[in-house]
Amino acid sequence: MEAMEKSGPSGDSQLISGEGLAPVERLRAIMHRLRAPGGCPWDAEQTHESLIPNLIEEAYETAEAIRDGDMRHLQEELGDLLLQPIFHAEIASESGAFDLDAVATAISEKLVRRHPHVFAESAVADTQGVLRQWEEIKDAEKGDKKKHYLDGVSKALPSLMRAQKIQKKVAKVGFDWEHPGQVLDKIREEVDEVGEVLGGDARTRLGEELGDLLFAVVNLARVEGMEAEELLAHANEKFVARFAAVEAALEAEGKSLKEASLEEMEAAWQAAK
Repeated sequence: MEAMEKSGPSGDSQLISGEGLAPVERLRAIMHRLRAPGGCPWDAEQTHESLIPNLIEEAYETAEAIRDGDMRHLQEELGDLLLQPIFHAEIASESGAFDLDAVATAISEKLVRRHPHVFAESAVADTQGVLRQWEEIKDAEKGDKKKHYLDGVSKALPSLMRAQKIQKKVAKVGFDWEHPGQVLDKIREEVDEVGEVLGGDARTRLGEELGDLLFAVVNLARVEGMEAEELLAHANEKFVARFAAVEAALEAEGKSLKEASLEEMEAAWQAAK
């Protein structure tokens, strides 16, 4: 890249001003400069592995901005997130593994290949048809690499998200509940099974039953067209806001959380609702 070849103390003015560079190319050139000799020691030390926490954190912070509906914050977080593939591509290019152009080319080809209803002669009637076709093409691409139907569901996903993806995938082959009431019955069944072992010595079984209960709750969210991960995120924020109100109410009475009784906290909680 010409901009990268010119980078260095004498060529930094173009990177600083951005003059003559497309925005993404400027970002790419800046990342190259940071990793180059005389650049930033921290950036130069990073590896694919060391950047994993950053990648995950930026993805979650972007999701938070979306949930908040804050477009200015979303723009900022998308920039932080965009930096991650730029960073990884730069590291990979140094060993000749691949570069950003290769990444962009691969995803472009995948999008064209998996949208034959747009770029070829395939016809699908609705969104469900699109999703089924996507899975069929994806399975064909993987060929013998996949031993079992659910092997393609990443183990790296958050557990609630992975549970929902597993359930969605098996539903595509007809392994699903006929109506939401059946899922609610399953939840009640799992609650009863938790109750049977609660307070006993069988901690392993209690953990297993609680896991089954969580899985069943995710199923109900899915059949109702909701994302369990999002639902829990909203529930978390609601709890945090209400507990902050409890804390404020107690402070107004001259008490701290540690000094207040459970009854006093419960009264403040009910008032916050």
